[in-house]
Amino acid sequence: MIFIASDHAGFFLKNDLLEYLNKKGYDVRNLGPKKFNKNDDYPIYCSSLARAVKKNKLNFGIVIGGSGEGEAIAVNRFKGLRAAVYYGGPVSIVNVARKHNNANVLSLGARFISKKEALKAVINFLKTPFPDEARHKRRIRMLDRLK
Repeated sequence: MIFIASDHAGFFLKNDLLEYLNKKGYDVRNLGPKKFNKNDDYPIYCSSLARAVKKNKLNFGIVIGGSGEGEAIAVNRFKGLRAAVYYGGPVSIVNVARKHNNANVLSLGARFISKKEALKAVINFLKTPFPDEARHKRRIRMLDRLK
């Protein structure tokens, strides 16, 4: 399952991604906002998404904000969650986040990428498997122990 959330800056891109992923057959849940509100606060939506993703290791999350940075910071406060930020440039960074860090949340910067770039990043993120190598698993365990 894929959970998706945004703030006002990512609201329209979120809706575009939601529609696209649903058409492609993905099971996607919109965790808000349901209506555009220019004064909303991203931590509310990011924490809902983080809790939903955390319930099952097979879940993924996509959060969208202006830069994606604050959203990733909010999600990364939850033990076991690893959000990677993408706001343009080579999409291969998304693959590295999956392969090396087993990132389970993709945070997008809507003010820096086009809809086409976002779609490409999301599909790459969802289709890139974690290779389950010992060195990467060891490092992730180390991250989970940080306080």
